[in-house]
Amino acid sequence: MTAPAAAIRRLDAREPEFLTTLDALLAFEGGADARIDAAVSEILCAVRTTGDTAVLEYTRRFDHLDVKSMAQLELPKSELKAALDSLTIEQREALRLAADRVRVYHERQRAESWDYVEADGTRLGQKVTPLDRVGLYVPGGRASYPSSVLMNAIPAKVAGVGELIMVVPTPNGEKNPLVLAAAAITGVDRVFTVGGAQAVAALAYGTQTLPQVDKIVGPGNAYVAEAKRRVFGTVGIDMVAGPSEVLIISDGSGHADWVAMDLFAQAEHDELAQSILLCTDADFIDAVAASIDRLLPTMPRRETIAASLANRGALIHVDSLEQACAIANRIAPEHLELSVDDAEPWIGCIRHAGAIFVGHWSVEALGDYCAGPNHVLPTMRSARFSSPLGVYDFQKRTSIVQISEAGAQTLGRVASILARGEGLQAHARSAEMRLRDR
Repeated sequence: MTAPAAAIRRLDAREPEFLTTLDALLAFEGGADARIDAAVSEILCAVRTTGDTAVLEYTRRFDHLDVKSMAQLELPKSELKAALDSLTIEQREALRLAADRVRVYHERQRAESWDYVEADGTRLGQKVTPLDRVGLYVPGGRASYPSSVLMNAIPAKVAGVGELIMVVPTPNGEKNPLVLAAAAITGVDRVFTVGGAQAVAALAYGTQTLPQVDKIVGPGNAYVAEAKRRVFGTVGIDMVAGPSEVLIISDGSGHADWVAMDLFAQAEHDELAQSILLCTDADFIDAVAASIDRLLPTMPRRETIAASLANRGALIHVDSLEQACAIANRIAPEHLELSVDDAEPWIGCIRHAGAIFVGHWSVEALGDYCAGPNHVLPTMRSARFSSPLGVYDFQKRTSIVQISEAGAQTLGRVASILARGEGLQAHARSAEMRLRDR
């Protein structure tokens, strides 16, 4: 087999047209095509109308399972436990260690209710409560994403979610023991072997068997992403994520092979993933390019990596680390590696990134599995306004307003003036009726 060419564009941030070229490289249209749009629309309508009947029909059609009732699609907890017991000791311990680290990190995120009392006795506050029920979508079949179970289920459980329902497709009956074991370790309450847009619809609308949830989280294919987009508003969703991204800032002090492999780690996700290096040292860029050429033929997913690097990758020469940070903030990447000798001072220069990996040892791949922070991160520049998935995504806040009689005298007059200014007479009179001297 001929090794794929390691074509990756070389750019210079000092060129006059650089920003235009960069913006074109970053551009990505995440919308669904007409075929996906039509299919998802049909599936959502069918599940909303006929519930279990539609879910069973789509499961037979798409996953090739001979099922006649939803009971056949729910896995007992004993099967999850059996999957955990079937793992090697090494796998089981790795899963438990990763879960423990993710849990310890997320326990620090839990928000608490608060209130305060003003001088006139008025009490104001915020009540923080967990969501009642959450749906977790996990890709299934040959795909093995136990890390996705950990990163979505653990913060939900730490938040105190009442019930966590996992859906995972099992095409041709193929179940992944690592995924089921992760469900056992994290305490997922119910697991249904349903996938695709029909699983999202069942979670969003509820069926005769599968209860409606308050929020749906977890990654999926284009059909799943479009279904989540469409049901948003009926239920909450985590995000509609785009392709995976990594941006590496380098001063040339690292190891070229390490940087090349970090670029590969994102590129192997799919051909639309984005891997970019910003480096102040032209010679180091040459060394990284040489490492890419040498290492690529050794990678099992070399065709995907090569296509990703050619489509959306870049090695970019910058004047300074200051310029690199400015470009990074323009990109607002999902993952950012500060692969520099003295990385700590540069953290403050990064305003927009899903996660910052500081120093040569902080490889992004550790963040995907076991560092502790969540690996569900904003993509496609959405790090400018959104955050990693966390416990706060499974909690909601309710305002507490307890006005004292004395407080109503002051606030009633203020509200009356403002309400009349807006032409809302009933608002004004409602406040005025509490005034002692009306």
